[in-house]
Amino acid sequence: MSLTNETYSAYCDILKEELHLAMGCTEPIAIAYAAAVARGYLGNEPTAITIGLSGNIIKNTKSVVVPATGGMHGIAAAVVAGTVANRSDLVLEVLSGLTRDDIPKMKMMIETCPIEVGELETDHIFEILLVMKNDTDEVKVRLLDRHTNLVYVEKNGQVLVKNEAEEEDGGIKTDRTLLTVENIVAFVDEVNLNDVRELLNRQIASNMAIAEEGLKGEYGACIGKIIYKEGNCTIAEKARAFAAAGSDARMNGCEMPVCIISGSGNQGITSSVPVVVYAREMGKSEDEMLRAVLLSDLITTHLKTGIGCLSAYCGAISAGAGCGAGIAYLNGGRFKEIAHTIVNSLAILSGTICDGAKSSCAAKIAMAVESGILGYEMYKNGHQFYGGEGIVTKGVENTIANVGKLARQGMYGTDKEIIKIMLE
Repeated sequence: MSLTNETYSAYCDILKEELHLAMGCTEPIAIAYAAAVARGYLGNEPTAITIGLSGNIIKNTKSVVVPATGGMHGIAAAVVAGTVANRSDLVLEVLSGLTRDDIPKMKMMIETCPIEVGELETDHIFEILLVMKNDTDEVKVRLLDRHTNLVYVEKNGQVLVKNEAEEEDGGIKTDRTLLTVENIVAFVDEVNLNDVRELLNRQIASNMAIAEEGLKGEYGACIGKIIYKEGNCTIAEKARAFAAAGSDARMNGCEMPVCIISGSGNQGITSSVPVVVYAREMGKSEDEMLRAVLLSDLITTHLKTGIGCLSAYCGAISAGAGCGAGIAYLNGGRFKEIAHTIVNSLAILSGTICDGAKSSCAAKIAMAVESGILGYEMYKNGHQFYGGEGIVTKGVENTIANVGKLARQGMYGTDKEIIKIMLE
């Protein structure tokens, strides 16, 4: 099949909107970005900061190490890091300008500047409302629905930024409902790689670099190193090890950037790194590798569209299905093989909870990659899960829709309970 020019352009735009570099876990970095915006408008050092957060942001910031802080973790660390960095122009790389000399400044600010943290009563899964004060001025900043979606800035009662259009759509400009598995496969087959090459090469370079760093260093629970066994492993184990190692490093303060997808660095790693490992081990050309990573990225985005930005559903599961699809593509699979790989993979681990960003994310990523690979291996060996078995139903798009319902509606109460447990 051949795609219309409109669909082709939309798919390229979706990729541009999704693939961005971020230094550190994206929820604390979004807090740091909001703090940097407020500090820029305030003009001087703050004397008090109040921050209200939706529950999912609290969940994903509570336990993760904030890069460039000397090992500090949590919400207050993200706030002071962004304030001291004061580089909102760097967006999700806001902390990249910090140096070792800034660590004492951040620690001093935590001790001397009162930082009040609260949970917002909001219908939005993603919301940050930060108020920064000094002796003469007060600035309010609001982010909504996406990590960089700045919808409101107010200084001393005067509204400086009010973006109602972005508040309505979360800053997403391209309709994600245009994504289907069949169209994604067609797009990957026909795309002029020069239209997406730069984005994909940046994703591969950054995510493989942090994966390799994770295998060298002692980060978190060292899940990647445990699987890797000094290279004495199968190709499937190597794919799991590299992906897990990237998360090991990222969740535990590594200052290297990651190329995110669906607003998540862990998903960006999971959708790309295992596919790259397979492509290189199989001796595939660069163009073949790029097409397979592109497929994985778009499948991951498609799966996450129905789930939403943040939820009780572990996003790595979607990216694991995406990487399984990418591996199927490298092995010559097209729509039929890829559709069955996705369904098989989703049947295995859908419902895995997200209980915040932390060291154990690396282990969940390893399992997600394994389910993606197993989903393909099942179909290759003549086996599959059938419609009517659990949440699996006839047709890959229908099964994807079921997962979206499970995550967004069925696990809504689960999300609330997870947050409650974590706050207690």
